[in-house]
Amino acid sequence: MEKHTVSASLTDNTKYMNRALPVKKSFDIIERTLIIGGQNSAFYFIDGFTKDEIMLKLMDSFLNISADDMPEDATSFSTSCIPYVEVDILGDFDSIFKNLLSGVTCLFIDGYEAAIAIDCRTYPSRSIEEPDKDKSLRGSRDGFVETIVFNTALMRRRIRDPHLIMEMYETGTSTRTDVALCYMSDRVDRELLTTIQNKLEESKSQDLKMSQQSLAEALFQRKWYNPFPKYKFTERPDTACACLMEGKVIILTDTSPSALILPTSIFDMIEEANDYYFPPITGIYLKISRVLITLLTVFMVPLFLLFMQNPAWIPEIFRFVLIEDTVNIPLIFQILILELAIDGLRLAALNTPSMLSTPLSVIAGIVMGEFSVESGWFNSEIMLYMAFVSIANYTQPNFELGYALKFMRLLLLILTAIFNLPGFLTGCLIVVLCIIFNKTLSGRSYLNVKLN
Repeated sequence: MEKHTVSASLTDNTKYMNRALPVKKSFDIIERTLIIGGQNSAFYFIDGFTKDEIMLKLMDSFLNISADDMPEDATSFSTSCIPYVEVDILGDFDSIFKNLLSGVTCLFIDGYEAAIAIDCRTYPSRSIEEPDKDKSLRGSRDGFVETIVFNTALMRRRIRDPHLIMEMYETGTSTRTDVALCYMSDRVDRELLTTIQNKLEESKSQDLKMSQQSLAEALFQRKWYNPFPKYKFTERPDTACACLMEGKVIILTDTSPSALILPTSIFDMIEEANDYYFPPITGIYLKISRVLITLLTVFMVPLFLLFMQNPAWIPEIFRFVLIEDTVNIPLIFQILILELAIDGLRLAALNTPSMLSTPLSVIAGIVMGEFSVESGWFNSEIMLYMAFVSIANYTQPNFELGYALKFMRLLLLILTAIFNLPGFLTGCLIVVLCIIFNKTLSGRSYLNVKLN
């Protein structure tokens, strides 16, 4: 929309507002006329974003203003006649449209060359509760919601330090999404902070169609051939605050119930809240266990396939791992089919109503467990190892990292099946190189993030 300033004529202002906004077509954009102190006025607000009780009290206060008490300008009116906290004076229509479509009530009064913005908005939101994914045995039971102001309040409640800075940005020409950049001014890496601020400024032209994920892609264009994630997401305010105290940067996006943590190394990816709520020795044990299980999910099945292709390499004490039953379908195809089937079951569980999830699990367990082995499609050893991999993936708290490891496992399997030992070694080298050469947003190594 073109730049246009507010005039002293209420008629001109309302004509421009009604021409620029679909007031007559959109039922939720409301224009309410009122006489205040003998002057004609017009309220513009979004139905559903305004607190009715507050607006009724404000209007009742306005109706009690006499013509003799009317101030000369909008600034004086806001300071002497509006008994409310969040009030601003807007002189151009671009700011007015931005505030109005965000839920702020805008008031035009005849004779005033500015609009009065009254922030008495409220957003529909669900209750604050513990996230389904990031659960903790001893931690708090609150979690981020889709309203950015609530999320910043949850963090401010935990960190009562004047060094906690929360900068607000607006991204997207159409969506105009609010983005909050949170950091501790005395601990943050200044170089990283400047980089993120510049990227947020440059990304203003991009609309956040998918909220936080769109912002993440705009901040850092990842290489398609390296699946390892460069960001860590959390829905827990305590985790976000812990990262702030470590000198990291948190990005909150309106309409998203998760926080984006920067920078992030691979060691941060495998951490979870329970590691901090237990004694140090218990937390270290949990981390080591998670790392070992993560390594097994990547290398165990390719190693099994390698040894099945070379039975002579197996020591006598481990000969029991050999497949003695008839192999009707090559092992590599059995593994790949099961990889696809496991993802299919995940998608089915995701789209299944909660009341039917248990019957689905039972049916899937019977069909893919006993019947598939008895029918000769799969061997029981393959089912065992793939079942372990499927269950072990849930020990990984980061969803994106879990699929990155899955892609590495598939690469190892295919290379091992085609080239045998050289393929397995090449696959291992590719996995290591993908981790080593993956860079964080600050340009540092994925294996080590140095903070102030």
